[in-house]
Amino acid sequence: MEEAAYIWMDGELVPWGAAKVHVLSHALHYGTAVLEGTRAFETPDGPAVFRLDEHLERLRLSARIIGLPLPYTLDELRAATLETVAANGQPSCYIRHLAHRGYGEMGIAARDCPTVVSIASWSWGALLGTGVRLMTSSWRRNDHTAVPTAAKATGPYLNSVLAKAEALDAGYDEAVLLNAAGFVSECTGANLFVVRDGELATPPRSAGALDGITQDTVERLAADLGLQVVRRDLLRTDLYAADEVFLCGTAAGIVPVSSVDRRELGGRGPVTGKLADAYDTAVHGRDPRYRHWLTPVTT
Repeated sequence: MEEAAYIWMDGELVPWGAAKVHVLSHALHYGTAVLEGTRAFETPDGPAVFRLDEHLERLRLSARIIGLPLPYTLDELRAATLETVAANGQPSCYIRHLAHRGYGEMGIAARDCPTVVSIASWSWGALLGTGVRLMTSSWRRNDHTAVPTAAKATGPYLNSVLAKAEALDAGYDEAVLLNAAGFVSECTGANLFVVRDGELATPPRSAGALDGITQDTVERLAADLGLQVVRRDLLRTDLYAADEVFLCGTAAGIVPVSSVDRRELGGRGPVTGKLADAYDTAVHGRDPRYRHWLTPVTT
């Protein structure tokens, strides 16, 4: 990760190395934080943040779900995001929004701890390479009756950390997690699509999958390409029997899966290719139909 010049923290830009939190911050001990991952892309009119308003709205909803007060309006966070990217002079970058319970008092119910909000941006390539080797993790996805899977919160991400480590240790690139009922949920940091007989299918929120913004983007692009797409429960064997499987997420983009549990799929297929090309065109501002998804960064 390449460090940038500034990080926005509670209303001001501070040098990257000075963006610090107290060791007794509540979120560090109990996972009381919500986050967003967003990207800015190069476009013919300069850098622009892709679907920024949707990401900030999800941040707001995540904070509401876990009972975390958010001390800034969405308009303020929008302006702060653009200010951060502009100050760092980045033509393209990954953006991390974080709101966490800070230092104030210890104990699980420490609701008097202030909410600290930060926005960082840095140059970061695609999270995964082309042709992901996927394995089914022995860890099950968090159950929505135990933790709120609809919130993009930091605490539940330990589930992803464990599954990712298991996959890497076993010689794979990424893990797919099943839920408690045995249905496919999602990967450690990306949603998943299966292509079979021309239909695209992706797990629903009821499977424990995060309602992904890139997932929604893929569904909209697919509709415009005349492709049928549904959200439905998927079995592990549906991955094996698929014509194509691909992952999608802000950090990953659209990435073809080359194998699942050592069952070869062949990598990027025609449907994945069409969607990946359409996505690349949209995020870089080359298709006027999707310009409303781009928020320009003005210097």
